Amino acid sequence: MTALEFGYAINNMTKSMKPFALRLTKDMEQANDLIQETVLKAFSNREKFSEGTNLKAWLFTIMKNTFITNYQRMVRRKTFIDTTENLHFINSTENIAQNSAYGSFAMADIVGQISKLDDVYKEPFMMHFRGFKYHEIAEKLEIPIGTVKNRIHIARKELKDALKIYA
Repeated sequence: MTALEFGYAINNMTKSMKPFALRLTKDMEQANDLIQETVLKAFSNREKFSEGTNLKAWLFTIMKNTFITNYQRMVRRKTFIDTTENLHFINSTENIAQNSAYGSFAMADIVGQISKLDDVYKEPFMMHFRGFKYHEIAEKLEIPIGTVKNRIHIARKELKDALKIYA
């Protein structure tokens, strides 16, 4: 097939390529750009087309692959990649300004509310807060594990209700 015949055959196919391009891009201008890019790739790779094969299927495959490549390129462009050599700056708190007054007010309120809890609830709660497991608390306080879980739950609930202002 000569270049002129090939160009004529592709020109006849461009009208049938438009609906497929629109379905892929969902935008008329992007569809026209995709068709133009597909035709350009088809012309530049015309030696790879063997006569007797389905030209329409070949063009649609080029269009689909071009769309996928462009989409992947766009996604990569929007992805932020940190290229700094010193990654310790990411979690550095050296340059962070904090309002410690708010934190100390909140901490004072929390400690105050914990101290107001009944000892029955406060002791298992504080042990759990310090990292003890339920079964360790149950052994130390000599109470069933279900009671430990219940008392910790009640303590959390009372603290949550008392400290609603910080929610």
